[in-house]
Order: sequence, then structure tokens, then C-alpha cells
Amino acid sequence: MADTTAPTSTTTPGRRKAVSLTRAPTWAWALPPVLVLALGFLYPLALVVRQSFTPESLEDGGASLTPYTEVFASTVFREALTTTVRLAVGATVGCLVLGFVLALVIAFVPFPGGKAVARFIDVFLSFPSFLITLALLFIYGSVGMANGAWTGVTGAAEGPFHFLTTPWGVLLAEITYFTPFVMRPLLAAFSQLDTAQLEVASSLGAGPVRIVRQVILPEALPALAAGGSLVLVLCLNEFGIVLFTGAKGVTTLPMLVYSKAILESDYPAACVVAVVNIVLSVGLYSLYRVVSRRAGA
Repeated sequence: MADTTAPTSTTTPGRRKAVSLTRAPTWAWALPPVLVLALGFLYPLALVVRQSFTPESLEDGGASLTPYTEVFASTVFREALTTTVRLAVGATVGCLVLGFVLALVIAFVPFPGGKAVARFIDVFLSFPSFLITLALLFIYGSVGMANGAWTGVTGAAEGPFHFLTTPWGVLLAEITYFTPFVMRPLLAAFSQLDTAQLEVASSLGAGPVRIVRQVILPEALPALAAGGSLVLVLCLNEFGIVLFTGAKGVTTLPMLVYSKAILESDYPAACVVAVVNIVLSVGLYSLYRVVSRRAGA
């Protein structure tokens, strides 16, 4: 006897709707975020690049390399570039050394509140940079606590701490702020380190320094490279710390952009400096991504 029962559909209305959504072309899903990115970032960036090739002397708006030749030939730009690179490299080295030591203590030296300190590092990453600079001003500023204590004890007219308005003050503020950016990947790397290796090395008579140099440091090198690359990129673009310290004679590339655009209204020159800063940042960020990928960060 033939089965006359009508075949039932196993596709529910909700299922049919899901299938219809997946039939949409891939480019349709990618189009909205691409448009937002283009309008919010790429278009303004294109305007900056175009303005860098448009000197104010050309009334017809034609393109010219004159802004680049004038900016590259100026002593102010060369000094700003040198200062930016020196501060970024110095801060990166300081963050690597200090971050490695602090991460070692937190990861391998038991002390009360160690876990709370490790969690605080994650919170510290969300702090704005000017907040750290403001804290340093309260401590080491001209009328800060350190100078106030000195004048109160010695009776001197002023205290001895005036380094915050020098490049050393900017360097201290950047190391203070960016060190947790190195500690975070280091703590993650240390948490994956096999403690059996440390126990074996210790049982064979290796001292703490040798264990750090031959066991811990090789495992931490990828995390150090990733954290150092990130700090170098961030220091190249740091603006708030230099501005809030009020360091005299310390002009970095971001500060030069601000000076040219806001104080001098020289927009082509400001755009040239901005383009140079962007090229440096993108190049170093590409290096950071390569290092992070190899480190598994």
C-alpha cells in the first residue's frame, strides 16, 4: 500500500529566515563598517595628506612638494624629530627594565596583596596619561610636596626639585605611565612558564640571577619585544605628558603639530609633520603586530 501521507517540511519559519540572511553577499555585510571607517578616519586622513602638498602660496590649490622641503629643511623639525625619537627610545628602555623587574617580583616573589597588585595593573592601563603627570606635579612640582617639605625643614626659599620641566621630567612621566604596558604581557608569559624548570634549575644549584638569565629571560623575550614595540609606538605619539609637564625646550612631533596648526596657523606645515608622524607610527605598529603574532600575544 502506497504511503499517501504528504511530506512534512522540516524547515521552520525561523530557520527559513536564517537561511535567507546567509544568502546575502559577503560584501553587503562588509560595506557598513567600511563606510564608517572611510568617513570617520580615511577621509580626514586623506584631507591631511592633501593639505600637506598644498602650500598657502598656491591660490589655485595645486600640489607641490614645497611644504615638505621647507619643513625638512627647518631646524625646528629636525630637533623635534630627534627629541621625539630620543624620548621614545629612552622611555621604552626604562619601561622594559623596570617592567621586567616588577613583573618578576609580582610573579615569583610571594607577598601579601600580590594578586591585587596584578589586577591593579589592568586598571592602570585605562588611566589617562595626563593624570599621571598631574600626580607627579603634586609631588615634584615647584610647589609640590617634595619642595614644600624641603623648604619647611631647611628654611630655603625654594626646593631643589625642578626636573619636571626638563626632558628628564618627561622621561620619568612616560616611564611611570607606560611601564604597565610592558608588565601586562610579561605577567601573561610568566603565568605560562613551567615551574618545574625553575625547581630543576634550583635543585642543580643555580642561583636566582642565573635562573632569571637562563630560564626566565629566554621565555620572556617575545613578551618583552611585544610590550617594548607597543610602548615605542605610544611614546612617539604622546602629547598629554609633554603638554602637562610644561617642559621648556622639549618639542616633540605631536607638540610641533599643535604649535604649527594652533599657534602659528601654518596648516600645510602642520600636516607635513603629521604625515611624518603617521608614517613612523604605522611602520612601528606593523613591527609591533609582527612581534605580537610571533609572541602569541
